[in-house]
Amino acid sequence: MRVGFIGLGNMGGRMTRRLVDAGTPVLGFDTDPARAAQAGATAADSVRAVVEGSDAVLLSLPDSRVVEPVVLGPGGVLESAREGQIVIDLSTAAPASTVRIHGELGEAGVEYLDAGISGGAAAAEKGALTIMVGGSAEALAKVEGVFAAFATTVVHMGQSGAGHTTKVLNNFLNAISLAATAEVMVAAKRAGLDLTQVLEVVNASSGVNFATLNRFPHIVKGDYLTGGLTNALMMKDVALYVDCLGRLGVPSLSAAGPLAAFGLAMNLGYADQISNRVVDAIGDVAGGTRLHTTEE
Repeated sequence: MRVGFIGLGNMGGRMTRRLVDAGTPVLGFDTDPARAAQAGATAADSVRAVVEGSDAVLLSLPDSRVVEPVVLGPGGVLESAREGQIVIDLSTAAPASTVRIHGELGEAGVEYLDAGISGGAAAAEKGALTIMVGGSAEALAKVEGVFAAFATTVVHMGQSGAGHTTKVLNNFLNAISLAATAEVMVAAKRAGLDLTQVLEVVNASSGVNFATLNRFPHIVKGDYLTGGLTNALMMKDVALYVDCLGRLGVPSLSAAGPLAAFGLAMNLGYADQISNRVVDAIGDVAGGTRLHTTEE
C-alpha cells in the first residue's frame, strides 16, 4: 500500500519517521517544505500530488478549520481522490465536521477514517500511540499495517465520528488533570511541602492521574517535557469538548477550570509553549511561584 502523509509537524513528522524506519516509503506534504526531509519522506509539492501518488492518505492537522479546506477545498483531497482510496484523519477535529467530510468523500467512493491519537510526542517516537477509530471496520482492516508502525493499541470505536468524539473526551480528561494538578502543586510549593514527597503520596492515593505520574515528576526538576501540546492547542481541545457536549445535550459543568487555566496561560504569554507551562502561569499569579529553582 502506497502511503501519503499531509501535515508533517510535531506529531505527523514523528509518525512519518516511524513509517519510513519500518520500511514504508512515504510521500509527504507540509506547508514547510523542509519537514518532509526531516521526517524521511519524499517531498510532494501539493496535496494533489500526495493524493494521486497514494492509496492511503494520512492527515495530521491542527483542527477542523484546517482539515476542511485541505480535504474539501480547491486543490484538496476530494478533487483528486479516487474510488477505493482510504483517507485517515489523525487530527483532533470536531466530530460534526468529521461526519460531514465522511459523507462527501463517501459519495466519491472514498473511505474516511477518523483516527484520534493519544500518547503525545514521546509515544509517537516509540511507536506506542493509542488510536481510536471511527468509520468502516473493513477500511480499518486494510490499514492495520500502517497503524502498526506507530501505534500499539488500535480500537474501532464505531461509525464515523466515533473516533474523534472519543479523542475529544479523552483530551478533556487530560486537560482537567493537568490544570488541576498544576494548581495543587503550586499550592503545595506555597505551603512549603516537599514536592517529591507530595507526588509520592498522591501517586499512592486517590488523587493519582496521568499528570502526577508522568508529568510533574519531571516538572519539579525543571524539565517541562517540551514537544507536546501547546497551551493554545490544549485550549482548543477544551473548546471542542464544550462544543461536543453541547451538541450531545450534556452539561459541561467541569469545563470552567481548564478553560480558566489554559486561558490564563495564553494571556500571560505561554500560548505557544508546552501546556505543562500552565503551572508557571498559575505560579505567576501566585507571587511568581516556581516548582523548581533550575531554569531550562
